[in-house]
Amino acid sequence: MVKSVNLFSLTGKVALITGVSRGIGLALIRGFGEAGAMVYGTVRSPESQAQVGRELQIGAERLFLGDLTDLSFQEDMVRRLIKTHHKIDILVNNAGVTRGNPSEDYSLTDWNLTLDTNLNAVFHLCKLVGKEMIKRKKGAIINVTSIGSMLGFPENPAYAASKGGLRMLTKALARDWARYGIRVNNLCPGYIKTDMTAKSYHDPIKLAERLNRMMIGRFGEPEDLIGPAIFLASDASGYVTGIDLVVDGGWTAHGL
Repeated sequence: MVKSVNLFSLTGKVALITGVSRGIGLALIRGFGEAGAMVYGTVRSPESQAQVGRELQIGAERLFLGDLTDLSFQEDMVRRLIKTHHKIDILVNNAGVTRGNPSEDYSLTDWNLTLDTNLNAVFHLCKLVGKEMIKRKKGAIINVTSIGSMLGFPENPAYAASKGGLRMLTKALARDWARYGIRVNNLCPGYIKTDMTAKSYHDPIKLAERLNRMMIGRFGEPEDLIGPAIFLASDASGYVTGIDLVVDGGWTAHGL
C-alpha cells in the first residue's frame, strides 16, 4: 500500500509541459520539478529559453524551442524525449493564445491561429504522446482549458470554441484510452493573473465586475494551479479520468 504522504510525489516521472515561458506554465514547471519530476517545457523564443533556464536553473536541453503548430517540431521533441528516457509519464497541454474581437468582426486569420494553437496542435501532441503511453499502459494527460470552455464570455468566439472543443476532446480521449491505463483530465482555470488577463485586471470597471463573480474575492495566482495539477498528474488521482477540475475562486458555482 502506498503511504498517503507519497501519493502526490512525482519522483521518477518524466513530464512535458507546453508554454512555460511565463504565467501558469512557468509555475507548473517549477512546481512539478519541486515535486520530484524530471520536467521539460516548450518555449517560443531564445530569450524565453534563456530566461526560464536561468530562473529554474536548468539547461537549454530541458526547454524545447519551437512552435507547437509545427507538427515536425512536436514529432522531433517527442522522439528526443523517448530516446533519452524511454517514456513520458505526464503531458500538460498549457500553451494557448487568445485574440479578442466582436464575433461579427472576427477575422479568419485570428480564428485559424487560435484553433490551430489551442486545439489542433494539442490533439496532435496528445496522439504522439498517447501512442508512447499506450506502449507502457500508463500515463496522465492534463489539458488546460478555461471557465470559458463552459460559459459564455463576450467578444472572443475562437477562444471559446477552441477551449470548449478541447474540453470535450479530453473526455473523448479519456474514454478511448482508459483501457490502456491512461488518464486524461481538464484543468479549468478562472481568472488568473497572467498577461492574458492583464487588461481585465488593470481596468477598474472590469476588475470590479469580475471580482463580484468570485466567491474567493481575488484573481488567482499562477501558483494556485500547482496543487490541482500535481493532483491530476500523480497517483493521488489514480481513479480520476475525464473530469473538469475547476480552479476559479468559485466563479462557476456562484449563484445570487
